[in-house]
Amino acid sequence: MLWVGTSGWQYRSWRGPFYPPGLPQPEWLEFFAERFATVEVNNAFYRLPERSTFVQWAARTPDDFVVTVKMSRYLTHIKRLREPGEPVARFFDRAAGLGHKLGPVLLQLPPTLVADAAVISEVLSEMPSTVRVAVEPRHASWWTDPIREVLAKHGAALCWADRLGRPLTPLWRTAGWAYVRFHEGAASPWPRYGDQALRAWVRRLGETWDETDDAYVYFNNDPGGAAIADASAFAALARRRGLSVTRTPGQ
Repeated sequence: MLWVGTSGWQYRSWRGPFYPPGLPQPEWLEFFAERFATVEVNNAFYRLPERSTFVQWAARTPDDFVVTVKMSRYLTHIKRLREPGEPVARFFDRAAGLGHKLGPVLLQLPPTLVADAAVISEVLSEMPSTVRVAVEPRHASWWTDPIREVLAKHGAALCWADRLGRPLTPLWRTAGWAYVRFHEGAASPWPRYGDQALRAWVRRLGETWDETDDAYVYFNNDPGGAAIADASAFAALARRRGLSVTRTPGQ
């Protein structure tokens, strides 16, 4: 199953292109969750919400809704993955407020963080065994066999990231599920993705994963509602290929 969504839902530029002009912002989550079955909570990276906020999100969304949460930068950028026990425990104590709606957790690493197999292995060892973890490294030193083996050992997915229609990472399969992030397209108007780029990613996923695997796909190119349009276009292309896709606008 392809779980297709966006990285967040609270963007002012989406009023008009996506949200009705008269819809109050406090009602945006309900509107979003009627049209998408998943979202990536990107702002948890900057400020980890209280547990009560996660509980409220769970209560306001349909039973089949899945919330992916980006790990707090306190662990990834301030601690730089060192001494992960307390930050990981605090994160999951709060995120557990989502209950069964908690989806994968994303670890986006600093672009200056050099690979260390022992350190990332320790971090992954702290993660609850029931939670799927995706790792998005952004330094070239991570593209080695030892890192790939650590991710596979812990069942962590290497995040397949894209910018300007090109993969930023090796297309490793390190888990029984996939995680893809679209950061910025090369089409017009900026930062949209073109049909050719989206088709290429549908093909990559279709050739690597089958219908029994979950793949989480999030569009992070939010300005002007580009993420909404591209998520919908990607989902339509995937359906034409015969892939199962969660709900998206205009399907």
